Amino acid sequence: MLKWLALLTACLLICVAVSAQHTPFFKKAIRWLEAENDSNYIEEHTEDLTVRLFGSRKYNNYDIVDNDIVEGSVTDNGVVNAKSSKDVLYRPNTPFNVGFGFNYRFLAINLAFNLSAINKESGEYGKTKMLDLQTHIYTRRLVVDFYGQIYNGYYIANTRQLISSLGTNAGSNNVEMIRPDARNVNIGLNVQYIFNSKRFSYRAAYLQNDYQKKSAGSFLVGGEVFGVRMKGDSGLIPSYIQSTGFFNGENFNRTRIISAAANAGYAHTFVYKQHWFTTLSLSGSLGVNHTIMNRVAATDLRKIGLQFNNNVRISVGYNSSRYFAGIHYVYLTTRSQSPVPDTYQTMGAGNFRVSLARRFTLKKPLF
Repeated sequence: MLKWLALLTACLLICVAVSAQHTPFFKKAIRWLEAENDSNYIEEHTEDLTVRLFGSRKYNNYDIVDNDIVEGSVTDNGVVNAKSSKDVLYRPNTPFNVGFGFNYRFLAINLAFNLSAINKESGEYGKTKMLDLQTHIYTRRLVVDFYGQIYNGYYIANTRQLISSLGTNAGSNNVEMIRPDARNVNIGLNVQYIFNSKRFSYRAAYLQNDYQKKSAGSFLVGGEVFGVRMKGDSGLIPSYIQSTGFFNGENFNRTRIISAAANAGYAHTFVYKQHWFTTLSLSGSLGVNHTIMNRVAATDLRKIGLQFNNNVRISVGYNSSRYFAGIHYVYLTTRSQSPVPDTYQTMGAGNFRVSLARRFTLKKPLF
């Protein structure tokens, strides 16, 4: 049902965009977003039809981190805080999808499929059901990241490390690794302005409808807002580490975070022999968040705290007037102070993709 709803929403948005392109406001907005580029640096192919084959994996990670535990310390009641890890790492079991797509002017559509021949099911990490609508929009002047993610089913990636750090105090029958009850909703928007839009192109690396011929970079500035909810039927902190003093002995089965932050960064594309490229981008954010934690056996915890986010983009490959082959990686990490002293929560979201693309010159415009 969720997949059909997402498909219907995408079709409606396409229809609205196509019908709105003839309005004066839309035309002015497009002219501003599609600023003229320096042809010595960027060869534009937005009027060509770009067709691609790709493979991708999407991410949605949740971590609980405690900075107050000292490795090897002993509490007054004799409990050893011998934690080689200070965090609990929740990961979904997501597939590597294969698909195809195309770009033409402002329109970009990708369809991906989970092939059983590539993704063999294994019970070790459980099953994850997901609806991931994250979208990355690259114009000349702006880059817009939208995250709309719903994930059901996680596993604790560092379970063995947590158990080994407790020695004989934790039996093998008490390992809470697979959490089919863990559910996450992550909705966010990140917008950044590209200062050197005439000579630097994100689209060359990530949309394949530009060809960057010379090295260039740009400073970035923008803002972002996020809303996160993570919950489980029982406490999100495994019972076998509560006695160590992790998270000050607190446990919770639901957390809700709303945050806003301003960001700044820099991106640069290095071009070697006109065709081989590496695009690196890093931005950091500072802001505030409001967190509510529903404790298992006590009243809720609430706090307004600092928010630290970072966004990494990496792409390497080959680009020319007609062909593209590359690897792309986009990863966002949001770090939110929690109501428990010396602790915080992080949410990670992103996409890894391998792409092969071909551009076709059209005799007549499609629309």
